[in-house]
Amino acid sequence: MYKVMALDVGTKRIGVALSDFLLMLANGHSCIQRQPEEKAIEEIIKIAKENRVEKIVVGVPYNMDGTQGSQAEDCKTFASKIQGFEIIFEDERLTSDTAEENLRNKKIDFKKNKGLVDIESACIILEQYLSRKR
Repeated sequence: MYKVMALDVGTKRIGVALSDFLLMLANGHSCIQRQPEEKAIEEIIKIAKENRVEKIVVGVPYNMDGTQGSQAEDCKTFASKIQGFEIIFEDERLTSDTAEENLRNKKIDFKKNKGLVDIESACIILEQYLSRKR
């Protein structure tokens, strides 16, 4: 049995979410500072190993017309540095907007802690992946 991890890779922070072993639920885990990048990658690998992760889903922010911009390229370059796991790319257009709306609906104030939005975005990315796999 294994879990799937999802990453919402931003320029400052990386939101992390984990599935359960049944691959049904997405749970927010943590928010990692992206810099220094080597330390961020080490932390991701550590979390993945501790939680028996085999696959890592990385959100890629494609442009609205489906093309790949500089932010999408940055996410893919970052993901290429994570070794030892199957890397899967997931379209994450508008997940940050949806994450903010979800947090507002839960009456969670995220304005002083943007990491909450990153974690919620990672959950959305993972939920999309898991629902497509079912």
